[in-house]
Amino acid sequence: MAFENLSDRLNNVFKKLRGKGRLSEQDVKEAMREVRLALLEADVSYKVVKDFVKTVSERAVGAEVLESLSPAQMVIKIVNEELCALMGGQNQRLNISSKSPSVVMLVGLQGAGKTTNGAKLAALMRKSQNKRPLLAACDVYRPAAIDQLKTVGKKLDIPVFDEGQGDPVAIAKHALDHARKHGNDLVFLDTAGRLHIDEALMDELKNIKAATEPAEILLVVDAMTGQDAVNAAASFDEQLGITGVMLTKLDGDARGGAALSVRAVTGKPIKFAGIGEKLDAIEVFHPDRMASRILGMGDMLTLIEKAEAAVDEKKALELAEKLKKNRFTLSDYLDQLRSMKDMGSLEDLAGMIPGVDAKALAGAKIDEKAMAHTEAIILSMTPKERENPAVLNSSRKRRIAAGAGVGVVDINRLLKQFEMMQSMARQFSGKNAKKMKRMARMGGGFPFGF
Repeated sequence: MAFENLSDRLNNVFKKLRGKGRLSEQDVKEAMREVRLALLEADVSYKVVKDFVKTVSERAVGAEVLESLSPAQMVIKIVNEELCALMGGQNQRLNISSKSPSVVMLVGLQGAGKTTNGAKLAALMRKSQNKRPLLAACDVYRPAAIDQLKTVGKKLDIPVFDEGQGDPVAIAKHALDHARKHGNDLVFLDTAGRLHIDEALMDELKNIKAATEPAEILLVVDAMTGQDAVNAAASFDEQLGITGVMLTKLDGDARGGAALSVRAVTGKPIKFAGIGEKLDAIEVFHPDRMASRILGMGDMLTLIEKAEAAVDEKKALELAEKLKKNRFTLSDYLDQLRSMKDMGSLEDLAGMIPGVDAKALAGAKIDEKAMAHTEAIILSMTPKERENPAVLNSSRKRRIAAGAGVGVVDINRLLKQFEMMQSMARQFSGKNAKKMKRMARMGGGFPFGF
């Protein structure tokens, strides 16, 4: 999980501060020394660490902090604010040109994840802003690059423009012509990468930039490469003038130094983060929310947004009404399990809830195999059986087991789990019905009712 080591170290520092009650200037200095070591261990740039600790120390040793009723909380508040500022303050939107089609040029070193994450971003823009994206295959050197883009495009139902292994500049220009003719208002140029920055790579990218006039030049960097990612970002910005950064594999880097350094080194905002291998595992980068998560304060806004994306509001309100009338069925049960599965791992979700120890759920995930069995069992039932499981006698269970490819014991286990869920659902009848409806409108749905 991103920033796991840094989060642990900082929380230990703050735990010591809270234990002291009143703080002296020396207490703050000792704490800042530990914060400095924690940031360096997280692979944050030395200069960035030096400037960060200097700024926090100057603010934290003031009379307003040391003489306050809760000085430790004031220090934590300052660290939170400065972490947020370090990563850019507020989230930044993708630059969209007023002239259609708007061009997003994806650049970066080979292996950073441009192709897959560029396609993910295109799908996100289609979903969140009703855009009609086109993916353009401008990486003509890597043998599998075009096929990879076509495969991902097909899975996401996004059109891909390619002309084989031709001239990348010409392909980019032809992609824009294609977009104009076919009503695509957003074009993502998947450009070639190299194992290292070289003059030929930069010249090609400069030529594509000149030919297409992109509204956004998005640098895709692998967060797990740490300072190498930051150095690459500085070089690309100097040569090309990037407008933003997308961090990939942020979920796989327990240190997180790249995220804390790249904004300070380049001055360019981190706009998006790749947070997993699934094709919807991309999110807008919010510096304030990330700072909050690093300091163990949770991230309820992102949790609610994930719920909103996974739960259909109309269905959630219908479910609230069913709970009020105690009519929760096996079909409803299946819908809720699917919603929870769509939201990601339990560890990641727990990390967004203030005060919950995400490490206690390390590796916890929805069991895909059990989920498939549950789905097969419920779908093998008749509508009447799903509505009223009490009618399931021995012969009906044998028929369902044969249809789902499971044993009768698996059906009995599912029914037991469903009865437990029904029992919990009854808590929402009567006085809690209004609360459930409010949660449904928020996007929370049933999984967060307990």
